[in-house]
Amino acid sequence: MSQDGELPVVVVGAGIAGAACARAVRRAGLRVRVLDRGRRVGGRMALREEVVGGNTRVVDIGASYFTVSDPAFAALAEGWRERGLAREWTDTFAVVDRGGGDPGASSGPVRWAAPSGLRSLVEDLLDGVDVAGDREVEQVDAERDTLAVDGEPVAAVALAMPQPQAIDLLPTHLAGRLGLEAGREWSPTLTVWAAWPQRWWPPMDGAFVAGSDVVERIADDGRRRGDDAPVLVVHSTHDFADRYLDDPEAGVQPVLAEVAELLGAPGRRLPAPAFAKVRRWALAAPSTTQDRPFALDEHLPVGVCGDAWGPRSRVEQAWLSGTALGEALARRLG
Repeated sequence: MSQDGELPVVVVGAGIAGAACARAVRRAGLRVRVLDRGRRVGGRMALREEVVGGNTRVVDIGASYFTVSDPAFAALAEGWRERGLAREWTDTFAVVDRGGGDPGASSGPVRWAAPSGLRSLVEDLLDGVDVAGDREVEQVDAERDTLAVDGEPVAAVALAMPQPQAIDLLPTHLAGRLGLEAGREWSPTLTVWAAWPQRWWPPMDGAFVAGSDVVERIADDGRRRGDDAPVLVVHSTHDFADRYLDDPEAGVQPVLAEVAELLGAPGRRLPAPAFAKVRRWALAAPSTTQDRPFALDEHLPVGVCGDAWGPRSRVEQAWLSGTALGEALARRLG
């Protein structure tokens, strides 16, 4: 077991990959500390608290849901379900074609949601872990056998973040050895969430959108949360987000106008929303994924993990990547 005087394993990034990594390190009996630039943990499993119909509720503004296929992650999800932290939501999304094709449906694996927002699942993983929020890490120093984060000596470093951010923190030679350049390209997204006095759209849990230059995916947050609140969360296309990265507020009305066209209100004015807000995700999704579960340097205990490390970018993949890196670091240090 670790002693108080031991140098910590430092995980930079408190999304689900970082939380999973920290949990694996801690389970091995090692001292671990998580640093994150945000005031709250969660990363891209983010939420906002909003007042809708006089009631305060949460809205997921990052990941829309998670799916389950890996046995270990399935066991974790079942534990969340038993404790009321997560629930099976739907296995079917509508398919809306902006080009005028017949509407349809897309069935697939069950999508899971969280009554208190997906961020609550990250908080659960980090229960009991030393987490320092509002901490902007500037650099990782690596000289021979010595590692430091912003000048503070550490036993090991896990960067749970998109590769472009990891490259900015690491010495050039170390980023090169880790092979991070292959994952430098990421795409942006704007998330717009809005509430209305009543539901005006057809019944659905969510919709995948084809043929739109503006909208990629829509989630009915009332159905996702289980309270039927009249709230939609809309994720833009990457190209649309790229045009509005410097002024995301200017993208709100074009997104809402497109949603009206897509969901059966073409040409007519929608009721004024009680609110409409936007979040810019500059690094929302990797342009390419990696064929290994994480990156770990051969000489120094420095690694990178996240949803880009594996066959498909998703919540489960981020958890698998973080867990695998944490276990590998524990073996290296053990």
